[in-house]
Amino acid sequence: MLIAGLRSHFADEPWRSTPELWQRFTPYLGKIPGQVGRAAYGLCFPLPNGVDYLAGVEVSGLSGLPPDLTAVNIPAGKYLVFPHREHVSKLHVTCDKIAEWLPTSGYEAAKTLGAPDFFERYTEEFDPRTGIGGIEVWIPIKG
Repeated sequence: MLIAGLRSHFADEPWRSTPELWQRFTPYLGKIPGQVGRAAYGLCFPLPNGVDYLAGVEVSGLSGLPPDLTAVNIPAGKYLVFPHREHVSKLHVTCDKIAEWLPTSGYEAAKTLGAPDFFERYTEEFDPRTGIGGIEVWIPIKG
């Protein structure tokens, strides 16, 4: 899957800063050349000095993308999918619980150079006005 969107670096507590990135990205929704479907994605790239985060949508190719958008490939593979049923502002709590559970789960996270360590998927059921509904956390796994 090819995801195109706005990417930013956050030194600490990215969940406090990502809403501003989503606000900057919202005007692009439905207007990106080659956009596939209506789901949106939040790609997370943990780094030693913080987190890179990309707010984006799936696209069919790179042709015609605005110059301020970045594209990232999400490889095919196996994923654990966790629903998040709380307000979007509490998503970091779900991610923390997944991070605590994963090492003892029998699953091993898969790492692919250039791909996100995990991503959030916002389905058509997500309501940006209420911040609730249609949120999933996807973790790539080995095997």
